[in-house]
Amino acid sequence: MIPRCVFPMFSDIYEYLHMMEKEIKRRPLADYMEKIQGDVSAPMRAILDDWLVEVAEEYKLVSETLYLAISYIDRFLSMNPLSRQRLQLLGISSMHIASKYEEISPPHVEDFCYITANTNTPDQVVSLEAQILETVKFDLGNPTIKTFLMRFTRAAQDNPKNPNLHMEFRGCYLAELSLLDYGCLKFFPSVVAASAVYLARFTIKPKKHPWSLSQQEHSHYKPSDLKECVGIIHELQLNKRESSLQAIRDKYKQHKFKCMATMTCPSEIPAEYFDDVEE
Repeated sequence: MIPRCVFPMFSDIYEYLHMMEKEIKRRPLADYMEKIQGDVSAPMRAILDDWLVEVAEEYKLVSETLYLAISYIDRFLSMNPLSRQRLQLLGISSMHIASKYEEISPPHVEDFCYITANTNTPDQVVSLEAQILETVKFDLGNPTIKTFLMRFTRAAQDNPKNPNLHMEFRGCYLAELSLLDYGCLKFFPSVVAASAVYLARFTIKPKKHPWSLSQQEHSHYKPSDLKECVGIIHELQLNKRESSLQAIRDKYKQHKFKCMATMTCPSEIPAEYFDDVEE
């Protein structure tokens, strides 16, 4: 969370974050499964990410920890072939690093071993952590989808003084669903965040254009820029992709998230909603 004292500097901060997210060293390869991995597949990645959502819930970790952990996983797999037997170890090692970066009281390494039924040892976790840190060259604070989601959601509120929590939680739900889809890696985190907000607005108010000039200004994206990513996330929420994975859906069925996973969404988005917004 960015402190209130820097609100006047929001624009400069997010300009810098937009620049950071485009740096090659902070980006996973969009096709690392095809180019680097031989034993790990996109469905395996989705299963791991879905399980990590459960881990984050179990240890009450902040959402940024989850996003950072998955970012480290993708960056590591973009450079290092891995056997499927070590994929869960990569997951808990990445989450342990992310929790030490984000959390006030991060779980101990033994906690992460315990949640794997002790199939991994603390020494194995620490050893792989060192490899992850070497791979990412200790650049741990890269912007994630969550980094941009807060700003874009605020810009999308009809009444910022009385924010719509349904829209906020819907955006979070859709953004987390995007983590499961390997196809979303080709998009910058800010594109995925903007697409999640776009789709959240459409889901809640399907008869109203989901984008505005204000949102375009804050996000730097026109509706046409978001069309492909929105389409993928829309299929995810309609259960057309990765439909057997339930951790995120179960999480957002809870009342504390306004039961967002139970809200239905129109099956089609009008084509004109992707036309450029005019004054």
